[in-house]
Amino acid sequence: MDVEYLKLFVEETSWYNHLVLGALLPEKLWGPLPHFFQSWLRNYIGGTLLYFVSGFLWCFYIYYLKRGHYVPKDAIPSNKAMLLQIGVAMKAMPWYSALPSVSEHMIESGWTRCVSSVSDVGWLLYVVYLIAYLVIVEFGIYWMHRELHDIKPLYKYLHATHHIYNKQNTLSPFAGLAFHPLDGILQAVPHVIALFLVPIHFRTHIALLFMEAVWTANIHDCIDGKIWPVMGAAFHTIHHTTYRHNYGHYTIWMDWMFGTLRDPKEDELKKM
Repeated sequence: MDVEYLKLFVEETSWYNHLVLGALLPEKLWGPLPHFFQSWLRNYIGGTLLYFVSGFLWCFYIYYLKRGHYVPKDAIPSNKAMLLQIGVAMKAMPWYSALPSVSEHMIESGWTRCVSSVSDVGWLLYVVYLIAYLVIVEFGIYWMHRELHDIKPLYKYLHATHHIYNKQNTLSPFAGLAFHPLDGILQAVPHVIALFLVPIHFRTHIALLFMEAVWTANIHDCIDGKIWPVMGAAFHTIHHTTYRHNYGHYTIWMDWMFGTLRDPKEDELKKM
């Protein structure tokens, strides 16, 4: 890519850094840092804030304002369980923050197919590329997640950290990021791989990476949204209780295609 064009990415990430870091910290603390570490610090602070704000708001709504409505009172996770999940997530957060920082560096260096503006491709191609990006991410996360189960050392040393939450009363929105750091990074890597395959809009890529925190909170709340073909919490709760089904991320399509789908409606019918 043209050097002048690449400067657009650097200017955008610098603006994000000033927006987040400038609002929360004195510039003398972060201004002297190299650009990469400024971006890492911004991602760390932004990711942590998003995790806590989305988690607390969602827990407050379903466990207090709507107590017993969405989740039976005896299935509400204890404060101890949620604090343990927060502890695991906070230990991993500095490492999680490295992935978007690395992807931004690769984009700023011109190694990817990322575009700076929607006008560079037009709205029609933007939508086409976005769909292609999401399909790659969905496919990649499905297989990465499945192999984290199927390859025994990966499960034992990485993914088992997340699967200690295997009952409804141990799952909460805070479990969404409670992974071994390397596990969480591996499951987000398809977002970065897609950058080399699809001319995705830069801001859209960043937004989708950060939306992962919101999405993972949602699929660990044990509430069935019943929106086909979304891989909602009812599907993902089955994954946590059976370990062999519903590896997908946003949708049920990959599980349907590869024979690992288990529908919560069918489980309900069997109980009747």
